[in-house]
Amino acid sequence: MAHLDLDSLAWLLTQPPRRRPLEETTIAINEFTGNNASWIVEGCYTDLLEVLEQHTGELIFLMLPIEQCLQNARNRPWEPHKYESKEAQDSNLAMLLEWIAAYENRDDVFSLAAHRAFYERFPGKKTCILSN
Repeated sequence: MAHLDLDSLAWLLTQPPRRRPLEETTIAINEFTGNNASWIVEGCYTDLLEVLEQHTGELIFLMLPIEQCLQNARNRPWEPHKYESKEAQDSNLAMLLEWIAAYENRDDVFSLAAHRAFYERFPGKKTCILSN
């Protein structure tokens, strides 16, 4: 099954990183889904999930407790598709932990509120996972 991490599409390689225009990301998502008969996509971008909605009939929402998310982030293996080294990845850990800790209080496309609303209105098969 083909795998797509939305982080790889969502950001421009600038310093500091900036979001890629939604139109460009939409084209890439449509190419990915068109080129793969079966696939899985991971990411917390509600705006991009809305693009994917037209291509899928199933949604899995990993709605873990914040403490579990924080522990998962601390324990994550090196993601070579995102970082040149484990050390480079870990240099962003403090920022990532702060970002995760704010999940329930944000009001952006990365927020619990946005994810819940998307999940509730999703018309297909849905599963909500509440723990590791």
